[in-house]
Amino acid sequence: MSTINQTVPAAEDIVATADAVSDRIATVRAEIGKVIFGQDEVVEKALVTLLSGGHALLVGVPGLAKTKLVETMGVVLGLDARRIQFTPDLMPSDILGAEVLEEAPGGGRSFRFIPGPIFSQLLMADEINRASPRTQSALLQAMQEHHVTVAGLRHDLPRPFHVLATQNPLEQEGTYPLPEAQLDRFIMQVDVGYPDLASERRMLFETTGSTEAELRRVMTPEELMAAQRLVRRMPVGETVVEAILKLVRSARPGEGDAGVDANIAWGPGPRASQALMLAVRARALVQGRLAPSVDDVAALARPILQHRMAVTFAARADGIDVGTLIDRFVAQLG
Repeated sequence: MSTINQTVPAAEDIVATADAVSDRIATVRAEIGKVIFGQDEVVEKALVTLLSGGHALLVGVPGLAKTKLVETMGVVLGLDARRIQFTPDLMPSDILGAEVLEEAPGGGRSFRFIPGPIFSQLLMADEINRASPRTQSALLQAMQEHHVTVAGLRHDLPRPFHVLATQNPLEQEGTYPLPEAQLDRFIMQVDVGYPDLASERRMLFETTGSTEAELRRVMTPEELMAAQRLVRRMPVGETVVEAILKLVRSARPGEGDAGVDANIAWGPGPRASQALMLAVRARALVQGRLAPSVDDVAALARPILQHRMAVTFAARADGIDVGTLIDRFVAQLG
């Protein structure tokens, strides 16, 4: 297996490096496509999330291969992947780990830290909204700072570290809505829909036979981190920067059209602009381009903004939702 350059590429080599990374990512997508059918956009957004160095919230009804996607990405990208099934009785120590008192070899007792499942490179947080706010908050520090604090001691997480969480949009009984501060930690919310007819037909034959597709590792964690560094070095044109600023600022109360402002309860902060700046570069790389365009901003507007803003009660009563407003902002980009 050839290796992607793991050092920061020089300016004159960035084109060749980007081409090599794009080719490798195309192979990754093809490998994932062996077991994930009819979810090309979801796979692309998940890869964009990882290349941006962030986390994603996968929202969809049961049975749409959300868990399978995370498991598959772990194998193909060579990441240490673990899964946590969130339940109402889950405690923070079940995620982070805990210190236990044990007998020392020479006599006496001492505390030893036993790491929890969060000490992984790709964490699957299944049905994250079923856990209590106290348990949900255990992820906040890890998602932002890539370390956790237990009993006053800092414990660094493996690199890279990504959280892909799932949420069922239908069954809300016995769930706890994620607080806005935690939602903001997810670089994007990916809505997972039903597969098309051709994909579902193929799925019937591929998944109910006597053999299963064998996945192979295409990238390593070190190569993924090298690709993440490359994303941060990709050029971004002034028109794209202006589109990002215009889009995000239009979604804040008091910043845009007065008629639209009346429908916005609260809007996205600067973290949304940062997320877009990284994600448009990553999307360009996934699609084999060296630099992003305004079309990338438009394509990623909804997944990056929809969980970072809310409409007023009056707007909901008039049938206006967040998606409707975002579509209006995108139309203004020209």
